[in-house]
Amino acid sequence: MFNGATLLFALATSASLLHAPTPEPARGTGHRATQVKVTVLSTMLAGDPGRGIGEWGYSALLEVDGRTLLVDTGARPETVLRNAAELGIDLSTVTELVLTHHHDDHTGGLLTLRRELSKRNPAALSRVHVARGFFWPRSPFTGVGVDPNAGLRAEFERTGGTFVEHDTTTELMPGVWFTGPVPRTHPERNWSGSRMVRTPQGEVEDNVPDDASIVIDTPEGLVLVSGCGHAGLVNTLEYARATIRMAPVVAAIGGFHLFNATDAQLTWTAAKLKEAGLVYLLGGHCTGVEAVFRIRQLAGLTRARAVVSAVGSSFTRGSGIRALPLAG
Repeated sequence: MFNGATLLFALATSASLLHAPTPEPARGTGHRATQVKVTVLSTMLAGDPGRGIGEWGYSALLEVDGRTLLVDTGARPETVLRNAAELGIDLSTVTELVLTHHHDDHTGGLLTLRRELSKRNPAALSRVHVARGFFWPRSPFTGVGVDPNAGLRAEFERTGGTFVEHDTTTELMPGVWFTGPVPRTHPERNWSGSRMVRTPQGEVEDNVPDDASIVIDTPEGLVLVSGCGHAGLVNTLEYARATIRMAPVVAAIGGFHLFNATDAQLTWTAAKLKEAGLVYLLGGHCTGVEAVFRIRQLAGLTRARAVVSAVGSSFTRGSGIRALPLAG
């Protein structure tokens, strides 16, 4: 049952819809992916003794119909490189990478991965997809500061790699979509609010406008893979359905920045996820342990289908979530 705070939040989101533009459907191949596996390579929890180290960061490897894509690179320079090796995963064969947003707990391993893996394959992680706003200058509220990504682009390009910026939903490979910037239809405040960003329209509070996610279109519905979900989990899934396909969101994987969400926000979020048809939740990084458990309860999911993410945990189409001993 919704309480008063939940009702006020719901009314605010309804009012925001009056001013939200209707997204245009994206054009793609129409392909529905049948072989899908997502393996977590960086998150806080190391759930399997002897394999992997945890950190405040995120990274996941996608394997879709014979193609691979790395999402984010973790926080510390060598975490993803080491975790992949301990899990028996060869990242040198992966050429495409998505950075879901500019924060260093998602970009920290980029240069190390590129430099080390290119020794085995010059094309390894050579093409990085980001959303518009990734390289916009940022500064603290207290005054002019240093852009957190100053030099990252130049250093990466010196290795022979390239960045590709997207301002709209784009199909990166058959059945695998990059949302690009996500409209903030609902007032989900999923960012810290500690910096300013210089946009083409002027300097404003940095609400991480470059936050974007990956969406895999499968026969059962959409699989959402998020780094932090600063744009809002509900905003992102609704935008994905509007631009890719009006299908159920059967799985949500990654970080969703709900660790400090109120009970009202979690109740509203869980109701929206249930309405969207969610079957699997593999929530890690900034999602928060308590938030995963609360959503599991509120959305009517089982323990096997709503799990705290750990290094090495995975989701596979057809068999569900493989939770490791500590996470399960």
